[in-house]
Amino acid sequence: MPLFRDDAIVLRAHKLGEADRILTLLTRRHGRVRAVGKGVRRTTSRFGARLEPASHVDVQLLTRAAAPGSAGRLDVVTQTESLDNVGARLAGDYGRWTAASAMCEIAERLTAEEGEPALRLYLLLLGALRALDANEHDAGLVLDAYLIRAAALEGWAPALDVCAKCDAAGPHPAFHIAAGGAVCEVCRPPGSAHPSPETIGLMLALLTADWQRADAASPYARRESSGLIAAHLQWHLERRLRALPLVDRA
Repeated sequence: MPLFRDDAIVLRAHKLGEADRILTLLTRRHGRVRAVGKGVRRTTSRFGARLEPASHVDVQLLTRAAAPGSAGRLDVVTQTESLDNVGARLAGDYGRWTAASAMCEIAERLTAEEGEPALRLYLLLLGALRALDANEHDAGLVLDAYLIRAAALEGWAPALDVCAKCDAAGPHPAFHIAAGGAVCEVCRPPGSAHPSPETIGLMLALLTADWQRADAASPYARRESSGLIAAHLQWHLERRLRALPLVDRA
């Protein structure tokens, strides 16, 4: 049963038995893995506090073979060192903590196969958590930037400056989730949304990291863009995200 070591972000933790936890980790080189942290809920645990959600850690894992008929394997945490306890600092701020929780849930949903490398998603999540921690931009904007860029990593980037159906140059007055983004008057399907030009501009700014333009956006454009971005990603995931309704958009 070999050991391996990797940098990881803790995506989720839930109880197992009286003192253990099952941890879902997004690692730099090994993608998403699940592992048992034995005894981490005990007050005497040497590294329990380092394995809270949204923490950035250097972790050593003992690989165990999957049991026959099981959905996957559970490795065992044998050692961990904190690289940056981002989660602990965000936990005291409801708006930033709920945004971080939504980011971690999305990263888990986007890594369908355990052990499949997902370096770009790992780096995107790490950068987003650090941006939340720095508190230089509104937490909702950081979350929306993460959502739209995560969609782009999967090949689901919405069309914003051209028509999603005919590639005609924009700006265009309508947006349709199933069509793939902004659509011109000729291609506009029934039921399309009609966001303001500022909203489409904000979505493009979030996708391209134009923070000067994003920070200057009006509250109305921020609300409208967050709704379209969340709907776009959830449509492609074919499921709703549990953490998004909890996010403080004030």
